[in-house]
Amino acid sequence: MGIKTSLRPVICVVGARPNYMKMAPIIRAFKAHEPVVPVLLVHTGQHYDVAMSDRLFADLELPPPDVNLGVGSASHAVQTAEVMKRFEPVIDEHGARAVLVVGDVNSTLACALVASKRGIPVVHVESGLRSYDRTMPEEINRVLTDQIADVLYTTERSAHANLVREGIAPERVVFVGNVMIDSLLANLSKAPSASDLMTTAGFGMERLRRGYGVVTLHRPSNVDHPDTLGPIVDALRTISRRLPLVFALHPRTRANLERFGMLDKLDAPGFLVLPPQGYLEMLGLMAGATMVLTDSGGIQEETTALGVPCLTIRENTERPITVEQGTNTLVGVDPAALRDAADAVLEGGGRRGRVPEYWDGRAAERIAAHLAAWLSARESSGGE
Repeated sequence: MGIKTSLRPVICVVGARPNYMKMAPIIRAFKAHEPVVPVLLVHTGQHYDVAMSDRLFADLELPPPDVNLGVGSASHAVQTAEVMKRFEPVIDEHGARAVLVVGDVNSTLACALVASKRGIPVVHVESGLRSYDRTMPEEINRVLTDQIADVLYTTERSAHANLVREGIAPERVVFVGNVMIDSLLANLSKAPSASDLMTTAGFGMERLRRGYGVVTLHRPSNVDHPDTLGPIVDALRTISRRLPLVFALHPRTRANLERFGMLDKLDAPGFLVLPPQGYLEMLGLMAGATMVLTDSGGIQEETTALGVPCLTIRENTERPITVEQGTNTLVGVDPAALRDAADAVLEGGGRRGRVPEYWDGRAAERIAAHLAAWLSARESSGGE
């Protein structure tokens, strides 16, 4: 990334869209730190759409990746193995002071495993989050990455208790706050308004003059089975009669609706169906919404930071602070519960909550300061 230094870089790994929002403020903080922390940005290509990735990198002012492994989609096992095979030569070529991974995607675990087996420090940002649902691939990735990480940065204090319960030494854990919120606060002023987005999409804003909801739905457990997806969409149709719903339709969800013969369910006056939206566009939509209905983990955090009621269409969450302190309500996948929760928001205004501790836009600064000192101390004591 153009920094002249004798130090080996910290290799920062991204693999999927949520990773970008987490990594952008970290790389900025490393560059702003005195002295600069050299970085090599590696994109595994786990989820890689050229147009969407380029747009996200530009929106977030994230520099282009130094290395793209080009792994692409595959089964969990094949994808994880392929990332490992292609990542190790990057370490051979460039060296690494540490490998920094974020979140819970397959790339996170794969690169952490390679680094750990090479004796290179593993740094995990967003450690300690637990849904306690081992049917979720992300949960397996979280638990295993945390076990082999040398430095574990957490977004909420409850994560510390989770890690200690799993036998992780407390001195490896550092509470820094939420880098996703760093990105949100840095970019909110650049987000287009819902009015501009609706005009661009060809929808008249008058349809939303009394408010609107935002819907995202993509988790396999919700969208891969007609017996689950159908009733959820039916419940959303009912809600849309009271509150227009802007549905940013994920490609997986669209494909399954077509496969199950259900796409026409979205052909209703209360639905405004959009293609997948960019990061700034989603921020603009959520910021102006009456409520957000989602199965996304990151959106639970973003709505809490924005003060917008969120209905999470899942049976569990790895982000309990958004329920305990924020604006999130966990409603499960029961259609009646979803309808009732939406009615409660419309009739009572929904949960407004408060912004959790250290969700202040400075989490990445804390990471840069701590990690720079930790690496210097390690290297001064003869650690390799």
